[in-house]
Amino acid sequence: MTSHSAWPSHGGQASALLERFGLPAIQPLVDFSTNLNPLGPPDWLGDAIAGAMVGLARYPDPSYTEPREAIARHEGVDPNQVLLTNGGAEAIFLAAGLHARGQAVIVEPSFSEYARACAAHGLQITSLPLAAPAFDLDPDRLASPLRQADVLFLCRPNNPTGTLLPWHTMERLLDSARQQGVTVVVDEAFIDFVDEPGEALTPLLARFDNLILLRSLTKLYTLPGLRLGYLLAGAQTIRRLQAGQPPWSVNHLSAALVAPLLADSDFLDCTHAWLREERPRLQSGLLSLGLEVVPSRVNFFLVRQGSGSPTGDALLRRLLQAGILARHTHNFPGLDGGWVRLALRGRADNDRLLAALTAEAAR
Repeated sequence: MTSHSAWPSHGGQASALLERFGLPAIQPLVDFSTNLNPLGPPDWLGDAIAGAMVGLARYPDPSYTEPREAIARHEGVDPNQVLLTNGGAEAIFLAAGLHARGQAVIVEPSFSEYARACAAHGLQITSLPLAAPAFDLDPDRLASPLRQADVLFLCRPNNPTGTLLPWHTMERLLDSARQQGVTVVVDEAFIDFVDEPGEALTPLLARFDNLILLRSLTKLYTLPGLRLGYLLAGAQTIRRLQAGQPPWSVNHLSAALVAPLLADSDFLDCTHAWLREERPRLQSGLLSLGLEVVPSRVNFFLVRQGSGSPTGDALLRRLLQAGILARHTHNFPGLDGGWVRLALRGRADNDRLLAALTAEAAR
């Protein structure tokens, strides 16, 4: 069995993947391995950063009052229900830290940082696998695991499947978890890519005090280098989370960008327009090539070859040879390298991907 540690832990790590396959690291690659918005960053970002430079000469406001108030207005919650974080990763580790040395259930396949954060805080992990091809979740399957759990981690929309658990499922799950004293941590890092209104779980915070929502501003706005995210929960839970956070965890430049990013509704509208055009077009093209495609609600697809076709690793290699970097799935439990994750990009890049896959199908 292939060791997970032998594979790059995240997308965007081209050199490690090229080295693993023994390919030269000299050719340019189109990156389909990271789930970032090809429309970003917004055009005004450079000027905003330049204008905020003066603030680097002093410490950030330790309570991050202005960005928290901007998030609260945007989400329709009280500022005391908001905690600004150094990206989604810090939010995950803070949530795990609330239940250090306890019992965690992780719905998988999903983002590997949940397990890493739980391990760092000494939690014992139980995996609840989702079965292909629907990757759906029956809340009744959680009844037994939740009896021994302190916290449940799940991703919605899920990475890497692109699937979105429906509201009624989440309500049943949250109710069951609350009855058993279990905190439910829902990572909504990709919720802004869902263009149907009302899918975010924010309104459920008023009904379920055991709910913690994780958000990221780096995916939508293509700012992974700035590290910017936030947590939403009840005020008491936020105070407990804040107690485990280092002071000045978020730098001044990142904090200063929160309000203008959230105010840029035109950018979000353009993103949804791009998704409505390119997502069905790319999905149709992938299906026409005989690939199995998990129906996605966001900006990436999970795909695999049909029976008797090359494995996920063989497809990865041939895409690399065609100048395309895809995301392997060896560190997603239950997928074990048999699938490939492909981000949605601009039309020209998506056409290049389809041409490479067409050439592969003709081999």
